[in-house]
Amino acid sequence: MVQSFLINPDIADRLSHPNASPAGIGRLVGASMALASVELATELDAPLVLFASDPRHADKLEAEIRWFADDSLTVMHFVEWETLPYDSFSPHQDIISDRLRVLSLLPALTRGIVIVSGPSLLQRLPPVEYVSARTLELSQDQALDRRAFIHSLAAAGYLRVPQVDEHGEYAVRGSLLDVFPMGSDQPLRIDFFDDDVESLRFFDPESQLSGDKVSSISILPAREIPLDQQDIQAFRQRYRERFEGRPSASRVYREVSDGIAHGGIEYYLPLFYSSTASFLDYLPTNAVIFAGEDLEELIEQSWAEIGERYELCSLDPERPVLMPAESFHQPADILEQVGSLQCIDYSAQTLQEAPAIINPGTSLPPAIRIEARYEDSAQALMQFLESFDGRVLFTADSPGRRESIVELLAGRHVHATRCEDWPTFVAGEMPVGVAVAPIEEGALLTLKKLAIISEHQLFGDKPRQRNRRRRADRDPESIIRQLNELEPGSPVVHSEYGIGRYHGLTTLEAGGVIAEFLYLEYADGDKLYVPVHALDLISRYTGTSPQNAPLHRLGSDQWAKAKKRAIKRIRDVAAELLDVYARRAARPGHRFHWP
Repeated sequence: MVQSFLINPDIADRLSHPNASPAGIGRLVGASMALASVELATELDAPLVLFASDPRHADKLEAEIRWFADDSLTVMHFVEWETLPYDSFSPHQDIISDRLRVLSLLPALTRGIVIVSGPSLLQRLPPVEYVSARTLELSQDQALDRRAFIHSLAAAGYLRVPQVDEHGEYAVRGSLLDVFPMGSDQPLRIDFFDDDVESLRFFDPESQLSGDKVSSISILPAREIPLDQQDIQAFRQRYRERFEGRPSASRVYREVSDGIAHGGIEYYLPLFYSSTASFLDYLPTNAVIFAGEDLEELIEQSWAEIGERYELCSLDPERPVLMPAESFHQPADILEQVGSLQCIDYSAQTLQEAPAIINPGTSLPPAIRIEARYEDSAQALMQFLESFDGRVLFTADSPGRRESIVELLAGRHVHATRCEDWPTFVAGEMPVGVAVAPIEEGALLTLKKLAIISEHQLFGDKPRQRNRRRRADRDPESIIRQLNELEPGSPVVHSEYGIGRYHGLTTLEAGGVIAEFLYLEYADGDKLYVPVHALDLISRYTGTSPQNAPLHRLGSDQWAKAKKRAIKRIRDVAAELLDVYARRAARPGHRFHWP
């Protein structure tokens, strides 16, 4: 059980009471937001659905909540597609896997935390019964027609490959059948004996070595849209009814008719179903919504961005798109659904007092940053430790950084105890602790006399390390020439952060030095300023059309996964070329005589 620092049982009951209107928690600053969510969810006998402001905020909350929560609390994150509205490519299979896993668990969820970004509520989802109806159940010693099962995998959207590597793939290897189920962390190896399932084992996709046995498993559908013959026929009929002209001229219509999941097919989801659902439809009726005061504003802003993308993407005659009200839920409908559930608002500001509104004694720590330019760089920190009447927990990003903090304090005669996790610190009595934790911004819990101070608050932003080796094929003249050829809005590739859009040069002051920077914009409006002396890290985007270039999200592993997939494909092509040349070398040639 998590010890209460902000939300005790009486407060939780007062906030979640059906007649509590309005209900809210104010002054949730820094890490206190995640801690309050954990404590509130622990006291509730219902799921707590936490609305984040955007995908980055959702990722941050998930990391902090998982660190504060113990093993008894279920924590799920319904991730966004990480594509722009009407994009001509689909989300990565890992993203679809996570989403389907959450959708399969939501209807029966009794307690726990579900994190979702507010704007993603506008996305249309399959009907609630879709996932359960298309889920294949397997168990050891089960009688199973092997051929029929392989056909079921293909009908569920799984792709047959020589060797399983990613979610949504399967491979037939004699009596063995390998499949990477959606929602599973590991691929599964099914060993058949005639038409009986002899064993089920997880295996390592890199080494192909079998691992632990499992007695049963659920195999979720591979996509949020169905691609069996019946659903393809339904799509074709609705497509012809919706779009005038010659359907065969549309590559969307042609590819779906051939059973191919067209890139960005998720934005045609209403054409596959007679009715669609929203994320809120999947929630139990007793779910409690924990949302920011600006939820309506965020949803309206997202709706406006969808409209802008529609105006841009509707110009392609080969890829006609559905109108925003067809591809997405309208804001009024979603806000009405939210209003029908029990809601608790959260805010970093102090809320006006009311019976079901509380403002815990929380605040940000004072300015205690280590200043190397002063004779005693940690003077502010030491003054804080001497004056603070309570326990202090420092958090670091890595074990190495944790040791740096321990040494810093030890050099000033402050003994700091290393803590493995939050429950260890809470259960102990050490006055000063240091733990590895994903905390970006700490908080003072005044009523409980406890301070959480993050590494960022001690040392500020850490400089990102980068490979200083220059690319031999990119001399300064060619870099400048490519830069001059770019226009504002052109996509570019940063070797460490992925694909963004170039918006020109700007002059900034950094560390007292005025310098020129490239201004790049990434997904969700994230900005990156690259100094001109690091131009070797920038290259022009040479993929599909510049207008449809995918934008990566700063702070995610999306770019790392894309590079990993590209390296794997390069190896596959190299292996195929070697095989071709080996076959050519092994075959006897024929000498032609010139007359």
